[in-house]
Amino acid sequence: MDIVFIRELRVDTVIGIYDWEREIRQTVVFDLEMGADIAKAAATDAIEDTLDYKAVSKRLFEFVRQSEFQLVETLAERCAAIVLEEFDVPWVKLTLNKVGAVSAARDVGVIIERGRRG
Repeated sequence: MDIVFIRELRVDTVIGIYDWEREIRQTVVFDLEMGADIAKAAATDAIEDTLDYKAVSKRLFEFVRQSEFQLVETLAERCAAIVLEEFDVPWVKLTLNKVGAVSAARDVGVIIERGRRG
């Protein structure tokens, strides 16, 4: 299995459990690795034969921008489900970083893997 990846997809959204977090937009950052077979696309040089990372990025950006979840865990699960179901991806590894959530830490968040790695 090959991997198509997206690094540092940044989206401003409403996320958090505290009252003040429900009133502002915060930046979350995604890294994704998605299982794909790129052999056909490499042979045909046609976008229709591969996993379109621009389409995935756009779909997740719009979803996250409009969401208002409390937990990064919930947001990560929903985004992984979109990738698996809407883009026919067999496996996804998704890292979700909530920038600035802990002042003494550079990064905090979750890493999840869903589906079956082939």
